[in-house]
Amino acid sequence: MCLVDRPRSGRFFIFSGALLTLHKVGLIGGDGIGPEVVAEAMKVVSAVGVRLDTVDYDLGASQYLRTGEALPDSVLAELRRLDAIFLGAIGPPVGSRDVPPGALERGLLLRMRFELDLYVNLRPFTSLPGASGRPFDLVVARENTEGTYAGEGGFLRRGGPLEVATQGSVNTRFGAERCVRFAYDLAQRRSRHHLTLVHKTNVLTFSGDLWQRTFDEVGAEYPGVDTAYNHVDAACIYLVENPQRYDVVVTDNLFGDILTDLAGAVAGGIGLAASANLNPARTGPSLFEPVHGAAHDIAGTGRANPLAAIRSAAMMLEHLGEADAAARITKAVGDHLDASAAAGTNMGTTAEIGDAIAERV
Repeated sequence: MCLVDRPRSGRFFIFSGALLTLHKVGLIGGDGIGPEVVAEAMKVVSAVGVRLDTVDYDLGASQYLRTGEALPDSVLAELRRLDAIFLGAIGPPVGSRDVPPGALERGLLLRMRFELDLYVNLRPFTSLPGASGRPFDLVVARENTEGTYAGEGGFLRRGGPLEVATQGSVNTRFGAERCVRFAYDLAQRRSRHHLTLVHKTNVLTFSGDLWQRTFDEVGAEYPGVDTAYNHVDAACIYLVENPQRYDVVVTDNLFGDILTDLAGAVAGGIGLAASANLNPARTGPSLFEPVHGAAHDIAGTGRANPLAAIRSAAMMLEHLGEADAAARITKAVGDHLDASAAAGTNMGTTAEIGDAIAERV
């Protein structure tokens, strides 16, 4: 085997006379069911024939309790050199007070998003086989580094009867425009060529105005993309009653977080919801993860659904240039869901589902 360095997108290696790519991927199993679903996702990646050079990172609640750090600087420096990062789930058990609220979310997830400039959170949703109503296929492009999650705010007189807490929403033209432009590019490539901006411009008159003007001005460069606007509360109703009205949705950080959890429920459950935290400029690795949490209550029972992680792995492979392998995994997941719906049977244990998808690819 002969290895040749290739920046950012992996290394080449020659195997049986063929030139293949070896992608270096960091695996963060995390907490609860995270390691279980990551294992099944990697099982499927291996079965589809994509070779990964994986590095395991022990990050999450248990690591934080041991060291007091969510993401050490030395580990972040290593992550910057990877081609991609794959995450299972993080978080302590519900009700645990050992890990301070937000310590992992801000110290690990948000820090990776900010430091690696993962400015688009992309979440696709399709209707389940056999679901009532017309089928739908939509994708949400959520701005991932600004808004209320940027951390602007603070306390006055904390703990007293006159305590004041402020939590600002940081929106820049630069941040909004690059996310909006990504969404227009995506809508232009899809068959329906439709893009909806979701915000709350009637109340959030400053941030909403910035987003609306940016949306309109960038849209002038995409005459082939039809556009619409919905207030976020109306969008919640439409997602439940008529999700097929949407093709591509672009929105800010907080609204995107809420809308995509709702869309996951509408599309069949959070156990199917995949996501990509993208650095479209590819100045660093992108991060891929299922939307669901750590679900400590079912960890080790074989009840965790690994399909969200497997679909996230397909998104990762597509990002790494392995489009054929990604398409095969996506089709295998769909075929498995079709077969399970037709038979009216449970999809199986965590490992059985992973085995079934691996056999189909």
